[in-house]
Amino acid sequence: MLNKVGAPKLERKSAHAKLLLRDLACEVIQREKIETTLAKAKEIRRVVERMIEIAKRGVKKGVDGLEASKRVVFNRLRRKLAVAKIYDVLVDRYKNRSGGYTRVIKIGRRKGDGAKMAIIELVKEEKKEDLSAKKVKNKV
Repeated sequence: MLNKVGAPKLERKSAHAKLLLRDLACEVIQREKIETTLAKAKEIRRVVERMIEIAKRGVKKGVDGLEASKRVVFNRLRRKLAVAKIYDVLVDRYKNRSGGYTRVIKIGRRKGDGAKMAIIELVKEEKKEDLSAKKVKNKV
C-alpha cells in the first residue's frame, strides 16, 4: 500500500497547485523574500532548492551540462528573469554551500481566517570572518 506519495495538492486541483508553486517559486527567486502560508512555504522550499541544485550541477559539468540544466530549469519555472537570476547570482552565492538555500520563518496567524503564516527567504551567504566575529562577541 502506498501512503502519501508525492506532494500535497494544497486544496487545489493538481494543475492549479503546480502553477501556484511555479509562480511562488519564481517570486522567491526574484524578490528573495515573500510572505505566504506555512504549507505553501514548505512546498516552495522544495521547488526552489531543487532548481538551485540543478543549476549548480549544470555549471559544474561545463558548457554542455550548463545548457542542458538551463533548459530543465526554464522548463520547470517558465520565467526568463528567474532563470537568469539563478545562474547569474544564486549559483555563485551558494557555490560552497551544500543545501539549505532557503529559510522558513513562522510569523503567526492571519487575522482573517487564522491560517498559519510564514516568510520564506533565500539565505544570505555570510563570510567566514563575519561568523568568527559573531562568535567572539557572544563569548564576551
